[in-house]
Amino acid sequence: MRVQTGAVKHFDANRLEGEVRDAVQQHPHIQALDFVPRTTLAPPVPDYVSHRDDVSEIGKLSAEAIVKEYEETAKEIETMGDVVREMVQRCEQLTASASAMLKDIKTTAARYRKEGKRMFTEIESCSSATDEVRRLCETFRDKLAARESEASK
Repeated sequence: MRVQTGAVKHFDANRLEGEVRDAVQQHPHIQALDFVPRTTLAPPVPDYVSHRDDVSEIGKLSAEAIVKEYEETAKEIETMGDVVREMVQRCEQLTASASAMLKDIKTTAARYRKEGKRMFTEIESCSSATDEVRRLCETFRDKLAARESEASK
């Protein structure tokens, strides 16, 4: 492994092409292909980037490959956002449902309190009526006992 020190050397595409051609000539079992410029239209790069004029073909291809990977990842992130949006909608539905349930719970508790008050009042009324009947019976018994006492005299 060669370690480079100092300033980074300027990349020379022509020099690299020449070195590759020399390597191919030294190894006859490797067949060289003539350089063919891109004529097929590659999928366009996203709208938020554009190529500079002073960039080599290799630089353009590398930049396109990287930005396309980033764009695919950004689309996946947006897809996660759709999942989160669905979760938010479900939470909103649950919140609305829970709010309705809380309202029903408060209404039911109020009805139970009202019924408890009614039962309380009814039991006290029955107790008062029972006390009055008992007192009337005692008074009637006492009157009957007093008449019997008078009659036996």
